[in-house]
Amino acid sequence: MDACTRLCSVADEVAARAIASRATPRRFLVEFGRAAAGVRTGPLWLIDAARGGRNRLPGRGFAAEFDDSTRGQARHFAGIVAVAARIGPAPARWASVHLGRDHPDSADGRLTDAAIEFTRLVASGRLPLGDVSTWIAHRLCAAPPAA
Repeated sequence: MDACTRLCSVADEVAARAIASRATPRRFLVEFGRAAAGVRTGPLWLIDAARGGRNRLPGRGFAAEFDDSTRGQARHFAGIVAVAARIGPAPARWASVHLGRDHPDSADGRLTDAAIEFTRLVASGRLPLGDVSTWIAHRLCAAPPAA
């Protein structure tokens, strides 16, 4: 199983727990960032985010537009989601571009934009938690997992 497919599985697991506990969309986003990128949920989250999180799902499997030939794209996506859930999408994108040096036209820049889009959709309720893994599979993965 590649990293993008594992990212979908993590999203499913975290979403199932969030739905069962009636957690808010923001709580799902924070928990997703912890599970997939190692960005803690407590006050030390900022340290984890500044360090780039942890590569809990190393590997490949992302669509060509998001593939930077590294094994850290799942961490990048989930880390941006974790940050955007806390400080907002626009400041998270600014930090990614200006502090993380993720040029908007690069694979990482496009992945940042996808993470921002995902965060906005989930936070607004336009992307139900039960559909998050499908969104990730169809938007990010090179070969969406079979149902």
